[in-house]
Amino acid sequence: MKVTFLGTGTSQGVPVIGCGCVVCLSTDSRDNRLRSSILVQTDKVHFVIDTGPDFRQQMLRAGVKRLDAVLYTHAHKDHIAGMDDIRAFNFLQKKPMDMYATPEVQDALRREFHYVFTDFKYPGVPQIELLLLENEAFELQGEPILPIEVLHYKLPVLGFRIRDFVYITDANAIAEVELEKLKGADTIVLNALRREPHISHFTLEEAVDLAKRIGARKTYFTHISHQLGLHAEVNAELPAGIALANDGLVLEFAQ
Repeated sequence: MKVTFLGTGTSQGVPVIGCGCVVCLSTDSRDNRLRSSILVQTDKVHFVIDTGPDFRQQMLRAGVKRLDAVLYTHAHKDHIAGMDDIRAFNFLQKKPMDMYATPEVQDALRREFHYVFTDFKYPGVPQIELLLLENEAFELQGEPILPIEVLHYKLPVLGFRIRDFVYITDANAIAEVELEKLKGADTIVLNALRREPHISHFTLEEAVDLAKRIGARKTYFTHISHQLGLHAEVNAELPAGIALANDGLVLEFAQ
């Protein structure tokens, strides 16, 4: 199994163009972050989690030629706004794209992309198949997927466990029953927005504490704002086994 970080950033705390902050001026490519998303490739299926505003750029940058499905974590714009660009894969693969989403996310997609769901469709609009996603284990083309429900303030958001890899973004609370689903995971990904408290995201300190509690062999942080600081400096502070992710980072696991 191969996991590629397509983006590790967030719309939260993004400075204006030309602000001159140290992150914007950094020559370290790890400080250049598109909105958070990952590509998961197994021997059974290739899928992305979320299609944010940078989806098209991410697909081109990563050279993605095959995409079987999309899983959505929640309906915020920085996680769904790029859905229209799925049409390129419709053209290449000559079939609709399977999209797994909760009823709430499906409602948001129908509102935001109403032209995709009309009875009389304009030629060339995305062709998608909306499939129900709930907080229950399911198989994605033969690959077992375990959803993990977290809270983004008061909004339920889904993370996912694929084999011994866990991906969680946009969270600031995880119930004990959901934490049980992380037991035995080899690698986990958590959001770590910034150092200062935030109403709906883990801070760096909170994410480190949770990572230590879970005890996975390796933990990566994503959904990183400019407010967190420079990649190299923050990474140097983190305990062994914990690191910031970066756009383009690839993790490989035995099939």
